[in-house]
Amino acid sequence: MASQILSQQLNAFHVILGSKVTHLQILKNFAYNNFRAYGSEQFQPKKAVVLKKMTRYEFEKTVFKGSSEEELKNYLEAKRSDYNGLRSRHETHCRSVDIITKSLLKHGIETKVVSRQEFNSDLIQWADVMFTAGGDGTYLLAASKVLDHDKPLIGINTDPSRSEGCLCLPKEQYSGARFEHALQRLLEGKFRWKRRQRIRITMSGHHENDEPIELHDQELQFYEHRFTEHVGEGETYRQNVNVSENATTPRVLPVLALNEVFIGECLSSRVSYYEIKVDDHPSEKHKSSGIAICTGTGSSSWFYHINNLPRQAIETILGYANELMPGRQTNLLDPNLIYKVTQKYNDSLKFDPSEPKMAFTTRDPVRNGVFQVQHPKGFAKKIQICSRMWDACLVVDGGSSFKFNDGAIATLEIKEEDSLKTVVFD
Repeated sequence: MASQILSQQLNAFHVILGSKVTHLQILKNFAYNNFRAYGSEQFQPKKAVVLKKMTRYEFEKTVFKGSSEEELKNYLEAKRSDYNGLRSRHETHCRSVDIITKSLLKHGIETKVVSRQEFNSDLIQWADVMFTAGGDGTYLLAASKVLDHDKPLIGINTDPSRSEGCLCLPKEQYSGARFEHALQRLLEGKFRWKRRQRIRITMSGHHENDEPIELHDQELQFYEHRFTEHVGEGETYRQNVNVSENATTPRVLPVLALNEVFIGECLSSRVSYYEIKVDDHPSEKHKSSGIAICTGTGSSSWFYHINNLPRQAIETILGYANELMPGRQTNLLDPNLIYKVTQKYNDSLKFDPSEPKMAFTTRDPVRNGVFQVQHPKGFAKKIQICSRMWDACLVVDGGSSFKFNDGAIATLEIKEEDSLKTVVFD
């Protein structure tokens, strides 16, 4: 009905304005098609997987298996952690998961609730749709492993007071406690499909056949090193590693990056050394604190926080400009101008998740007579990086770490068939 009314109104404008407005038909078709798309999508799943996050309370219980509740409480309080707060947030999360599960079952959707250890390719193949119950971390974990172009992934924030959940449905209206409302909208087709581009990584040279170190699992297996990004070559973590030093066949990694890929030395104080080729530009040798490559989804996350400028920095730069250009009629230190320039620059760092491109930034690049960094940051369709490092890692969305030492080559690309299918409401 809305599309018919809009079409009639646009036709009336066309009669009044005549043929001079030649683009009006294009506008009419665009608006009509978009109105048709919104509110008419098909969402009738029969099987759903709900991937639930591991709460901090569950993590501590898993690490100290066999301890009593009182012992756990004493341990947490000894390191100044709030036992009651952790327990309360855990219960809030569990209530949300219970509401999600009951809502799906009430609508006749067969549902399996799983932890991250149980989330595998067989479950993904079985399901018609996947929901994540948690925050952005849980969503990213699922997104890296859902390789099927047509399997939708929908994030539900189960603790909106403690999690922003930018990748989940808007938490104010559609949190875990209000999931029934969200599901009703989905089943009525009151949504739009959205595609989020992801980065495909092809490894060649040394270490291309190494299995990833799952950083989430490492937290549990090496509790005392839970903040370590990667296990070095000389350490004891060798399970599930199939090293083939002489292999030459390129290998597409079994995970896709929805947010970003980080490449650099594991020890943050050690300089990262690599060769980089961006699109058709000549290759360059870089020494830096590593390099981050992101999608449009990730452009508002870590990439944004690396590159954004605070108001004070813009004010300082415009102050210098004021000094160097005396006699200008425009006051460059006008607070309103400073605000607008700050916003414009910082907004330029973000781009739409559906755009088939990557953004990259070299962190703290070394510039001297030997290393001439021509492109420290920018946009790209294809990036190739060759490692010249000793104990480096390639980390996908902060969840999976691959060795990336001397001789390893990573090619990063955006492929339309790798995009992730999800939904938007508003």
